[in-house]
Order: sequence, then C-alpha cells, then structure tokens
Amino acid sequence: MKAAIDRSDAKPSLTAEDWARAALDAMAAGGLDAVAVEPLARRLGVTKGSFYWHFVNREALLRAALELWEKRETEDVLARVGDEPDPYARIVKVFKEANAGYRSGRLYLAIAAAEDNPLVREFVQRVSERRMQYLVTCYEALGFDAARAQHWARFAYATFMGNLQIRRDTPALMPSGAAFNEYLKLMIKTLIPRTGVDDLAAAERPVAIDGAGTGTASHRSDELNTEKSS
Repeated sequence: MKAAIDRSDAKPSLTAEDWARAALDAMAAGGLDAVAVEPLARRLGVTKGSFYWHFVNREALLRAALELWEKRETEDVLARVGDEPDPYARIVKVFKEANAGYRSGRLYLAIAAAEDNPLVREFVQRVSERRMQYLVTCYEALGFDAARAQHWARFAYATFMGNLQIRRDTPALMPSGAAFNEYLKLMIKTLIPRTGVDDLAAAERPVAIDGAGTGTASHRSDELNTEKSS
C-alpha cells in the first residue's frame, strides 16, 4: 500500500536510467551497500515515490544499474573502437579505451568486490568473459594460433586489472600526463606484437638465464630440464 501511494505521487521527470546512473555513482563511491533508496532519492532531489514508479524493490534497481554498467563496459566501448579493419590498430584502440577512465576502473573494482552477491557475480563474469573473448579475437586476427591468442589475451587483461589495482590502492604510483602516455606506449609495445610472426621471432631470440650464458628460451629450457634429470 505504501509503495502504491508513493508511486502515485512520483515525479515522472526522472527515468529508470537516471536512477540506474545514480546507483552506479553510489557504488563507485561506497560499494554495493551504498545503493539505498532514501539516500539516492535525496541525491536526486525527489521522494521515494519516484523510485517506486520505476522499480518494485532495491534488487530491481541493482539489476538495472548492472545492465547499464555492462552496456557501458562492452557495447559502448566496442562502438567507440568502431569497425577498424586493421587488427593492430583495433587492439591499440581497445587498450587506450580501457586505460582512459579512472572512474570506470574504480567502479569496476567496487562492483567486483561484491561478487559474493550472485546477481553481481553474474554480471562481472559476463563482462570479463566478453572482454577476454574480444581480446582473443584481436590476437587471432594478428596471426596468433588459438592457444597463443589465449595466452596473450590473458597477459593483456591481467595487466589491465593490475593497473586498476594500482590506481585504487596506490594512486601516487600511477603516472599522469606525459608520463602516463609514455607508460601507455610501453604497454602497447610490450603487449601487442605487430603480428603473430613477430611474437614467434621474439620467443626464439637469445636470452640470458641465471648468468649461465645465452640461448633461445626454448633451447635453454630444454637444457635446464636435461640438467635436472641427470
């Protein structure tokens, strides 16, 4: 009965997406527990009736907010990357997009921290899987076989997640301005070979291992295994 009364007094000027955006802002600032109807209503300058006009309960608001977040982190990012035909240029655009937004990274960590909630876990897993699959597709387009594309995608995504952790936990260690641009160039150079052939060539270059001389990584690995078995 109370919800029905509130709903009849609601201001229709606020949309469900307005509430979802406000919920995401609250999550970024204070985690999942910060999503509460009365504080959000005060922030939006409305009564709770506006909430009940669009949602039956808090769980419905959480789902709407997570759906909006999923769209931002997948479809919207890929739309900004566009239909770039060159696979190298395409994955470079993805890296720049992924590392451009401090707020989106902070929101991701806040949402991921609440993965004990089954609804949140469902969305986080889906977003992560879609990101990984897109990276795999990009590396395959560069000429990597399926197994190596998986390895490189995992390497790239782990680097992205590590950057988010640094920005949140020790922000002073994350460069800014021109220094960040140089850091981004280093990441791109390290994580995105021009082609899969370049990657195989790099794997065969001589490397030093424990001061024992040089050899290709694969050859030195074979030598070390032989030494252990003798």
